[in-house]
Amino acid sequence: MRNWRFTLHIQDPLTPEQSDTLDHLDCFADGRASLVTGPDTAEFWCYSEAETLTQAIADVLVRFEELPGVLVRSVELDEMALEDNGMWTPAVIPPPPPLEDEPAA
Repeated sequence: MRNWRFTLHIQDPLTPEQSDTLDHLDCFADGRASLVTGPDTAEFWCYSEAETLTQAIADVLVRFEELPGVLVRSVELDEMALEDNGMWTPAVIPPPPPLEDEPAA
């Protein structure tokens, strides 16, 4: 098992009713998906143990079935999450040069 960290961005900030529902859901009480809000934004900072990143994301997404009307817009792995997840590399690989029969751009 690996520990995965990522951010789920939701489409809209939570309504007061959704916030109240979230406060009473046991599936969010373990701290593996923590709501972070800002002006006109909301996201969940997530932590999950799984074999793959896909499994980790699915583990967190299933919790949203109990939070009606909340739509996840995107999943983000920022620089720190990439490093925490063991996916960071300091090298950037440039694209290959054009083939000989292709004109250079």
